[in-house]
Amino acid sequence: MKRLLLDTNVVVWLLLGDRGAVSENAQQALTDEHNIPSLSAVSVWEIAIKRSLGKLVISQSWAQALRRLDFDHMPVTSEHAEHVEHLPWHHRDPFDRLLVAQAGLENHALVSADSRLGAYGVEVIW
Repeated sequence: MKRLLLDTNVVVWLLLGDRGAVSENAQQALTDEHNIPSLSAVSVWEIAIKRSLGKLVISQSWAQALRRLDFDHMPVTSEHAEHVEHLPWHHRDPFDRLLVAQAGLENHALVSADSRLGAYGVEVIW
């Protein structure tokens, strides 16, 4: 059994029904009944911000669609936010840095197309 945390790009592709954008390896991990996929509040926040800025075109019912996905939900805790301070600066995306902190502290593999995230010492599945 593996606990999985989805990067926002994967969440968006699933919401858009674009499973072809998700690697076969990642799809297998997400559909393996022994694995537990989780959706972070970070991704919900990122989607909301990008929609409000016009950087992401997605259905207005995206939040309802998220609730229909059969994923555990991971809130952001103070411990997650504080851990970001101790991460090296491999890149500056605040959403990714918080997802990495969550994955590391909660012992989740990160499902992401961004290979740079592995430099933080978390397992990345793609």
